[in-house]
Amino acid sequence: MKPLILWFRRDLRLDDNPMLAAAAATGRPLIPVFIADRSVTGIGAAARWRMGEAVESFGKRLAGQGSRLILRRGSALPVLLELISQSGAGGVWWTRLYDPFARERDTDIKDHLKSQGLEARSFHGHTLAEPWDVATQTGGPYRVYTPFWKSLDAQGVAEAVPAPERLVAPSDWPGSEDLAGWRLGAAMNRGAPVLASHAVAGEAAARDRLDHFLAETVQSYRSDRDFPALKAVSGLSENLTYGEIGPRRIWHAAKGFSGEGATHFRKELAWRDFAHHLMFHTPHLLDSNWRDEWNGFAWQGDTASAERWRRGLTGEPFVDAGLREMFVTGTMHNRVRMIVASYLTKHLMTDWKIGLDWFAESLTDWDPASNAMGWQWVAGSGPDAAPYFRVFNPATQAEKFDKSATYRKTYIAELSAKPGKTALSYFDAVPRSWGLDPAKPYPDPLITLSKGRERALAAYESLRKG
Repeated sequence: MKPLILWFRRDLRLDDNPMLAAAAATGRPLIPVFIADRSVTGIGAAARWRMGEAVESFGKRLAGQGSRLILRRGSALPVLLELISQSGAGGVWWTRLYDPFARERDTDIKDHLKSQGLEARSFHGHTLAEPWDVATQTGGPYRVYTPFWKSLDAQGVAEAVPAPERLVAPSDWPGSEDLAGWRLGAAMNRGAPVLASHAVAGEAAARDRLDHFLAETVQSYRSDRDFPALKAVSGLSENLTYGEIGPRRIWHAAKGFSGEGATHFRKELAWRDFAHHLMFHTPHLLDSNWRDEWNGFAWQGDTASAERWRRGLTGEPFVDAGLREMFVTGTMHNRVRMIVASYLTKHLMTDWKIGLDWFAESLTDWDPASNAMGWQWVAGSGPDAAPYFRVFNPATQAEKFDKSATYRKTYIAELSAKPGKTALSYFDAVPRSWGLDPAKPYPDPLITLSKGRERALAAYESLRKG
C-alpha cells in the first residue's frame, strides 16, 4: 500500500481520467503532482499563462476532494525521484502524450523507474483513440482524414469513466512550491489581464460550456460554424488543450444528439485525433514540410510584411480581425484561422513555420499537433492538404461570412467612429514598443489580392514543373 505519485500533465481533471480512476480504485494513498519542466516553461507566452490558470483551478478542484496538487520545477526524472524518496511512493502513473519530446522523456523515465524496482504505468486519455488503434487494412496509419473518420466512427470510442468518489491522502504530504513564484504569466506582461477576461478555465467551467453548447447551439453547428460573428462554436479547444475536459466525455455527450450539427461536431473531435495520430507516426509534421516535394518551394523568410501580419496591420480587415482576436482572447475562429494562414503563406509567400511560431506564442488553445496540421493543410505542404491553387480571398470570404462587418468591427477599432471595448483592448494588450494607437488611420493593403494570388500560383506552377 505504498503511495502512488500521479503525474498530471495535460489531463487536469477528475472526470474521464482513466489514470486517476484506476489509481483511486487501488485504495492506495495518492499524491497528485504537476511538474514545470521544459514542456511547460518552453511553450509560448499565452499558453504558458493559460497553463497557470489550469493548474490553479485543478489544485482547487483536488482540494475540494480532500487532496492537493504538489508543484515542483525542474527536469521531470530527478524531480520524480526526489518525490519518491520524500514520500516513500512505490511508483509513478501518468497519461500518455504523443509529441516527440514527451515520448522520449516518458520512455526514459519508465525505463529508469522500472530498473529501480518501481512502478511506472502510462494510460490513455488525451485522445479519443490511441494512435496505434486506428489503422488501415494493411495495418498502417491513415494519411487522409475522411477514411480515418469513418474508421474511428465505425470502431467506436470507449466510454468516459466517471470521476472517483474518493481520493485517499497520504499520511504525510511532500512539500510543494508556490504557483505564483513560477510566474508563468510573466511573458504576457500587460496582456495577461486582457486574456483573463476571455479565458474559461477549469473542469467545472468546461463542463458547463459543453452543456450550454449542446443545449443551445449544436443543432445549428453545421450551418453556422463558419460565421465568426455568431456564437456558433463550443469554445472547448482551450479546455481540451489542458485536459480540463476529456475528449471521450465530449464525444459521447454529442452522440446523444441527432442531426448534422452533432455529427459534424464529432468530426471536429476526430480531426484533432487525426492530427495527434499523424504527429505520432510522422513527427516531422511539427517542424518540416510533411510532403518532401515542398522542400524546394520558394518561401520568403521573416520580412517586414510578416511583421505587419503579426501586428494585425495588413490592411485586409478579415485577416487583421483574426490576428487581433487571437491577441485579445487567446483564440481565433477556425474559419478565420484558415484565411489568416492562407494570406500569410500565399498572398505574402511567407514560410508557414513563421505563422506556426506566432500562433504557438499567442494562442491559449495551442496544441502542437493541431497547430502544425492546420498550417500545413493551408500551405499545401501537409497531409490531406488543401490544393495550393486554393487561395482564400479575404475580401470575398468577408462578404460571405461577415457581410455586416460585425466581426471585423468587433476587433478593429479603426473601422468604427466609436469602437467597442473589445477592439480597444487590443491596444491595451500589445507591447508598447509597437507604438500602436487606435486613433491612427487603418493601413493600406500590403498587396492587392489579385496580384498576391497570381504570384502564389506562379510559384506553385514553378514548383510543380521542377
